[in-house]
Amino acid sequence: MGVVGAGLALPGLVQAQGTWPNRPIRFLVPWSAGGVLDGFLRLSFEHASQELGQPFILENRAGARGTLAASFLVSQGRADGYLLAHHHLSVLRHPLLTRARSWDPVDDFSYIMQQSGFVFGLVVHASSPWRSMADFWAAARAAPGRLNYATSGVATTNHLAMEELSARERVEMEHIAFRGASDALNALLGRQIHAIGGSNTWAPNVESGELRLLSVWTRQRLAAFPDVPTLMDLGYGMVVSAPYGVAAPRGLDPAILERLHGALHRAQRSEAVQAYMRRFDMPDEYLGPADYLAFLRERLIYERAMVARLGLSLD
Repeated sequence: MGVVGAGLALPGLVQAQGTWPNRPIRFLVPWSAGGVLDGFLRLSFEHASQELGQPFILENRAGARGTLAASFLVSQGRADGYLLAHHHLSVLRHPLLTRARSWDPVDDFSYIMQQSGFVFGLVVHASSPWRSMADFWAAARAAPGRLNYATSGVATTNHLAMEELSARERVEMEHIAFRGASDALNALLGRQIHAIGGSNTWAPNVESGELRLLSVWTRQRLAAFPDVPTLMDLGYGMVVSAPYGVAAPRGLDPAILERLHGALHRAQRSEAVQAYMRRFDMPDEYLGPADYLAFLRERLIYERAMVARLGLSLD
């Protein structure tokens, strides 16, 4: 748990702005602490706190494929503007994977703003013999089921992408699901696993030479790693994108929703946050409340088709 922007409230500010916010705002992060996303959220909230006059308190709730924050919003959250969560595509996909009652992937949340998106790639330890994707696939093909790769959970966007790539290459590998990107990173640095197909928490370790980046899954090559090919460069015709944003429990007052949206949007446009995003090649995927909701409604159609095509189920 961490407090971002504590002590920024000024005398009379709360009264001038009305009754909200008059206490800290909780923000649930469904991944373990650390990494690029963690830094982005903390920096964004520092700026938003200055405008709102209250700090954001980050709570990490890792596990369950990144759905524990969404589950809490639906089961225990109050739509009062004091509870928010990081929202991502696995939350949209989860109800499609099980017969157990969970949530309506669109209507059970108040959508505040889409922010950015995970930048994915495949990394291995620098001491490994694999210097290209071709090397990696050849090793996997030579030893069926003996190589493994990590992601942040079963049926996450990066897991589905790795399954698609493995199927195209006709290789069998073991999938290891971790609670978050930083946990998988530590395992790879400790040589406990062979590879990670996941978000760019690995970037500093690639820059330091501890890890080797074999491919990136963005449409264009990353500015930080211009020599690393994309999946498009390698002939797969794939771009793996997973935008994310901020949500609240269903029924949030429109006036509070718009104040949150305005503060978070202005924070994201600040030079400090923009510089951070450039530093880690984070895409600017900003959408306001109405456009974010429209995107998710449309994306749900795609997710349903994908789950059906791959026969995915958690039951």
